[in-house]
Amino acid sequence: MNPIHRITDRNEEVSHQLLYIWETAVRATHLFLTEQNIAALSPLVIQGIRQIPHLLAYTDSDHYLGFIGVQDTKIEMLFVNPAARGRGIGKQLVTYAVQTLNVLYVDVNEQNPQAIGFYEHLGFRVFDRSERDEQGQPFPILHMKLS
Repeated sequence: MNPIHRITDRNEEVSHQLLYIWETAVRATHLFLTEQNIAALSPLVIQGIRQIPHLLAYTDSDHYLGFIGVQDTKIEMLFVNPAARGRGIGKQLVTYAVQTLNVLYVDVNEQNPQAIGFYEHLGFRVFDRSERDEQGQPFPILHMKLS
């Protein structure tokens, strides 16, 4: 059975399980964010989880280990539970999204070198940079395209 599947029922329980993955992953990788930043972003993440056109999860039995959200040809969110990192889950989610949803783009926080290296390893290259994130915060964003 394929561990990657579309999430169609985005009820409160599912949203909170994915929010937990997001929070733990962000705390492990986005060291530039404060707890206040994380708390302020949480409602936006829940909104994104509920509204993104394509939401895919990687599951182990009945537990979510990671998820990816795609809009048009862009990865809008990719997070893996830190306890499951290093098992190829993120790579499998991105590869699946590239093959099935024709993903070409992703934005990455410049202050998250692990993510930059991850996407570069998968063939993405920086083509542009923004000084601020989508919320207008001073967190530079690298715009990457699959080469």
